[in-house]
Amino acid sequence: MADLEAIHLLHHLAETDQYNTLGIPKDLEETNIIVDGWISDHQKRTIKNYTFTVELEKGGFIGLIALKLSSSKFNSAEVWYKINVEHWNKGYATEAIKAVIGFGFGRLKLHRIEAGCAVENLASIRVLEKAGMTQEGRKRQILPLKTGWMDSFEFAILDEEWKG
Repeated sequence: MADLEAIHLLHHLAETDQYNTLGIPKDLEETNIIVDGWISDHQKRTIKNYTFTVELEKGGFIGLIALKLSSSKFNSAEVWYKINVEHWNKGYATEAIKAVIGFGFGRLKLHRIEAGCAVENLASIRVLEKAGMTQEGRKRQILPLKTGWMDSFEFAILDEEWKG
């Protein structure tokens, strides 16, 4: 909750919203409800959604990253992230994804971690590749963006491929 205002601002930045399908909270109270949901997810006996803040070593919120688990039968998860534009092109997104992948394979003993990415989001594509993920396919017109429907590239990494 200490990062509530920074999270709200992050969701309202035009650059971070360009490929966003989560929606933009209309006000701070709506952001509060979203963050409260993330916190309550972490307090459940069986956690299905891990949402973390991304912070600089010297302190300071710069973004969010999350791991959404699938059913236990598939032993997989999907990762998503959002970094404040002021901190793009510095390796923070790649570092955060690698940490969450390590958490997923190490602590959670997952078999597979996936990510989707708008085909025009070249920076995100590069982040996923640098994190060791492999592009597996393309979903046509799956993302409802402000600019219209967009295709998504699908990425994944398997536990046996992780070099952590």
